[in-house]
Amino acid sequence: QVQLVESGGGLVQAGGSLRLSCAASGRTFSSYRMGWFRQAPGKEREFVASIIWSGSNTVYADSVKGRFTISTDNAKNTVYLQMNSLKPEDTAVYYCACRRLGNSEYDYWGQGTQVTVSS
Repeated sequence: QVQLVESGGGLVQAGGSLRLSCAASGRTFSSYRMGWFRQAPGKEREFVASIIWSGSNTVYADSVKGRFTISTDNAKNTVYLQMNSLKPEDTAVYYCACRRLGNSEYDYWGQGTQVTVSS
């Protein structure tokens, strides 16, 4: 059974940084793409960033490009989202998800972690 557990959210001032972690377990993820998504109150969930587990082929939403960095640590089976230069509009619940390469839909999701950026 795949489990994704996010951590690292919190309250930060605009311009600050946070690093989110997603601990993945339940299988070998070498054939998976890992993604971060977010959902702000009253808005639809949106894509933030994704990476192939090997660490290649990163993709970012335009809204976070140059500020956020996604990475993986194979030894710790963890995916990270380093968030710098945070803005109030980054406030949302952030979710980790994964899908097998070749699939279009993300199959597994974490429970989410709240990120709040104050102005």
